[in-house]
Amino acid sequence: MRVEFYVLPSQDNADRLRAACRLAVKAWRANWPTIIRCADEAEAETVNQLLWTFRSDCFIPHDLITENPQSPVLIASDHSLPNNQGLLISLHPTPYAEPNHFSRIIEIVNQAPNTLQQCRQNFVHYRKLQLNPQRVEL
Repeated sequence: MRVEFYVLPSQDNADRLRAACRLAVKAWRANWPTIIRCADEAEAETVNQLLWTFRSDCFIPHDLITENPQSPVLIASDHSLPNNQGLLISLHPTPYAEPNHFSRIIEIVNQAPNTLQQCRQNFVHYRKLQLNPQRVEL
């Protein structure tokens, strides 16, 4: 199990959403089941719409988990996610309660003070679970 914190240089939340979409494309191309965990339903809908438009050169099969839980890329905002052993891309402010349900977790961090604080707490949480989280500068 790998836990990584991808750190963006900007404070813009839209950059976090675009980074999540870029990661979802890479995971989908590698045939990894992927879930993007959003902070709330509004953010989930924003990510859903962004996945339709952010790349003009490819289609990323995706859906909200409530509409089609079989999609290769799922978008969710709640705490009950399937045990898919793939990739969890987290935009949520708190760590997922069952990290062992995934082979890899990526938290996307930007420089907004609230996001930084929440992600630092999540980093400590994963460290206490002895998951050895890593920081990746983007």
